[in-house]
Amino acid sequence: MSALPVIVAMGGINAAGRTSFNQGFRRVVLDALPLAQRQETLLGLASLMNLVSDEQGQLLSKDGVAITADNVEAQLGEQILAGTLIRRIEERFFDVDATHSHQKLVAQTSAPISFTTRKRQLPDPIPSNWQVTELEKGQVEVTICGDFEVKLDSYRDNPIKAAGQLPTGFDPSKMYNSRYQPRGLQATIFAASDAIHASGLDWQKVMNSVEPDQIGTYSASVAGQVNSEGLGGLFKARLQGDRVSTKQLALGLNTMSTDFINAYVTGNVGTTFTTSGACATFLYNLRAAVHDIKAGRTRVAIVASSECAIEPEIIEGFGNMGALANEDNLKKLDGSDEVDYRRTSRPFGENCGFTIGEGAQVTILMDDALALELGAEILGSVPDVFVNADGFKKSITAPGPGNYITMAKAVALAQAIVGDEAISERSFILAHGSSTPQNRVTESAIYDRIATAYDINNWPVVAPKAFVGHTIAPASGDQLAFALGVFSDNIMPGVTTIDKVADDVFNARLNISLEHYQCAPQDVAFINSKGFGGNNATAPVLSPSVTKRMLAARHGDAAIAAHEVAFENTQAQQQVYFEQAQRGEFSLIYRFGEGLIDENAISFDTEQMQIPGFDKPVRLDIANPYSDMTK
Repeated sequence: MSALPVIVAMGGINAAGRTSFNQGFRRVVLDALPLAQRQETLLGLASLMNLVSDEQGQLLSKDGVAITADNVEAQLGEQILAGTLIRRIEERFFDVDATHSHQKLVAQTSAPISFTTRKRQLPDPIPSNWQVTELEKGQVEVTICGDFEVKLDSYRDNPIKAAGQLPTGFDPSKMYNSRYQPRGLQATIFAASDAIHASGLDWQKVMNSVEPDQIGTYSASVAGQVNSEGLGGLFKARLQGDRVSTKQLALGLNTMSTDFINAYVTGNVGTTFTTSGACATFLYNLRAAVHDIKAGRTRVAIVASSECAIEPEIIEGFGNMGALANEDNLKKLDGSDEVDYRRTSRPFGENCGFTIGEGAQVTILMDDALALELGAEILGSVPDVFVNADGFKKSITAPGPGNYITMAKAVALAQAIVGDEAISERSFILAHGSSTPQNRVTESAIYDRIATAYDINNWPVVAPKAFVGHTIAPASGDQLAFALGVFSDNIMPGVTTIDKVADDVFNARLNISLEHYQCAPQDVAFINSKGFGGNNATAPVLSPSVTKRMLAARHGDAAIAAHEVAFENTQAQQQVYFEQAQRGEFSLIYRFGEGLIDENAISFDTEQMQIPGFDKPVRLDIANPYSDMTK
């Protein structure tokens, strides 16, 4: 009997805002929310974006105006909307109108050229056509005869000017002692803290409820930390005449989101796992966690991904592949000399490339028995994640048949669990929806053929990248956050950035709405991801109501009743964090140098090992799994 991996919390950050309590989802569907939820969402975003400060329990704007739910939209609504979702790249990243580079110049001299400089600035070795004369106070005179080459500062008009940036004013580096860490790791600390606080559970109690090696962290980024504090700075330092720091290599690795969660947030000594699968990276790590929980190896899993790669080099790399939407192509699509930066990402519409985003997503899963025991919130469950490659390829970046397999198996499993009617009437798709012309055709063809096989009509398709951009590693985490939002609020997000569904989209059996709309309660969400290189993944996610029915069938009414009693305390703690977050108090967990384990205090025998700080031991009485082969 397999354990059921239950989602008990989710936290994070992307261009829509904070993930916990569905705030990011609600920013996207803001116009479809009831008034009270709309005001609540805007107030939370105002705090997140540092547009207000908490003065003795009263929120004040920068100019001293008292901000409440009733007046937040009138006072700050325009700033909040302008500073969230996809928008023009802000100068805190780089100047898109004058992006810095170096221009190589080869000069031929008709007469000797002389200049003075400091001796310590001379290159090594000195070029053969340089004559160096020492002067006073460490100065030298250099005379160049013949040809020479220099690199000069240059600036270019970047053709790609939009991205899904974290909300304007949000700065995780100021929320804890970030020690010049790369932006992606700062976002990871925020996301992990957000998820743990949003769970409403005492983390120490969670860790002491299971054996130490039954907790796992599963996380990765794709490009690694490419900011100047990580690999980006490492690769450029010497060529720019700077020094390489002691931290850039280590902090730049794509394992660091996993390592930071273990070392500074949870104190985990159990499984640590990192795998990258291009745009499917979050689902790849979710798959490992789900399989470990089902097998009983893990009882608590932190699944995460982060990517903050709005850097000129990354954008130029994707841009030169023709993968990103650029200004010229957008103007041609719209027949205009102006670009609407809010609508650069247009999944399943007339489009010309994806829009890069940044973010971090963290979800916490437990096996079904532990979730009930601890009184955790039941947000849904993930019965499996399917991953398949494309086989032989001509172009490494082109789509292939692997996504047919993953999507078909996900639907088949969900159909086996919830039945035909639930699949045809109460399921929806969180599409990869990258906003490229090739994706809109190939991905919609998969959905159309599967819908035909299962006799599904009007199958809702949601495309989160239309609003938050393509965050690369955590992209399918963004999709999962949207799924939980739909389960919670019964609002199906439309693709509001397109004027119509493109003519070449296979749309006969799909419902790609151009507007947000109220929907009936849903039973299943399908998270689909198509990554460069043939990295395909699909996960069926069961709704809270379906999950609770399954838990009742397995554990009985008494266990469900006990869970409801325990959940009352969980809800109370969740409310405490919600109210704190609404005021901008996020209490980031960053235990640098705290709670270090004294290795000399570890005690063990042949049966078990006791780790300081953990109530339960690590079991060492391991049975021979190959007893039939070793008799």
